[in-house]
Amino acid sequence: MLRESIVDCIGRTPLVRLRLGPDERRREVSAGVVWAKLELLNPYGMKDRAAKNIILEAKRTGVLADGAPIVESSSGTMALGVAVVGAYLGHEVHIVTDPRIDPMTLAKLEALGCRIHVVDRMGSHGWQSARLERLSELMAGLPGSFWPRQYDNPDNPRAYAELARELLEDLGRVDVLVGSVGSGGSLCGSARELRREGPGPRVVAVDAVGSVLFGQPDHPARLQGGLGNSLLPGNVDHSLIDEVHWLSDEEAFNATLELARDEKIVAGNSSGSVYAVARWLAGRVSSGTNIVAILPDRGDRYFRTLYSPDYWVERGLRRRPLPECPRRVSLGAVVDSWSWAVLDADGRRDHG
Repeated sequence: MLRESIVDCIGRTPLVRLRLGPDERRREVSAGVVWAKLELLNPYGMKDRAAKNIILEAKRTGVLADGAPIVESSSGTMALGVAVVGAYLGHEVHIVTDPRIDPMTLAKLEALGCRIHVVDRMGSHGWQSARLERLSELMAGLPGSFWPRQYDNPDNPRAYAELARELLEDLGRVDVLVGSVGSGGSLCGSARELRREGPGPRVVAVDAVGSVLFGQPDHPARLQGGLGNSLLPGNVDHSLIDEVHWLSDEEAFNATLELARDEKIVAGNSSGSVYAVARWLAGRVSSGTNIVAILPDRGDRYFRTLYSPDYWVERGLRRRPLPECPRRVSLGAVVDSWSWAVLDADGRRDHG
């Protein structure tokens, strides 16, 4: 399949049916069919879509002038998306990050020619606020610079309308959509498009224990990357979400190893958590229900963490099966392990 540039390689990712366990027998006890949208097979990951749409729209509208610097805050795949699209189109790219950035992502950013700025301490709201403070300082010294603002730029969720259309083209209908939430772009953007002409799918968000996105207390030292947040981004639209699941670090990491072992998909922990939730949901729906699990990030950046036995020992993590059934809670109850809650029409309340 020919492409004119690396930017044109973003999107049109595969959709694959999962067997939901180490052998085909798991399908026999699961009424739902789980389809994995392999966003991890974009050039650098799912956020390539957001970076492409944000930057192209900014150039189209004149907000981003030719050759002007681009500055973004990210410790993961958004940085890589901005780097590949921005640098390819002739812009100097500055990435503000923090010590949690993994060596693989750092090496890729350096190879792509980015200028990298690492903050050395948390701010008032964890690493996120420290990065944003440094970003503001940088932009003050870079006249004409452009900040993609992945957390509240509406061109982030708009990028995933294309993902939704790809799902409909392949499946005809999506009954349940399961995705992780960090900036809010992918899940909310896909859900909004799928509901454009009707009620659309049941939308299930996957978050990390210790993330504030759905009313939990913030734990900035949580180990999971790629989902969760210490701030509530403007692109998180709770009204689009029907249900939320939180997984602990240990549960997310174990789920990710199960995804690799059973499905042969080596991915990041956000994909592992999404897999665990979608697999559980498959046993609780009617026959033939199409469940789509969005898998955002490949696993190479985690080779020194969740894929390293030494890391598990250092962090006191145990390899063990996930709970057979997560605990249902009322929205607002503090959780420390796999739990789930239903959101009302305003995305705020559940009586359990």
